[in-house]
Amino acid sequence: MSQKTSWTDGTSGGTHQGRPWVTPRRIAGLVLTALVLVFIFQNTQHTRIQLLVAWVTMPLWLALLGTGVIGALCGALVVSRRG
Repeated sequence: MSQKTSWTDGTSGGTHQGRPWVTPRRIAGLVLTALVLVFIFQNTQHTRIQLLVAWVTMPLWLALLGTGVIGALCGALVVSRRG
């Protein structure tokens, strides 16, 4: 069981129960979100890609995102098969 801790936020003078708003996980999430947005805005040009037999024109960031999602799904499949 986890213990509840008291902390003050410095504004109201009151004591709050639970966890503080700023946690390492939230900071990492904000940093990752910022990096993804920078990646998207830097790769907005369109590129032509061959998907099997059809040629498709799409933004480069979308093509890279799709490749990353496919890679993540393959990695998750391998990890789930091991454990």
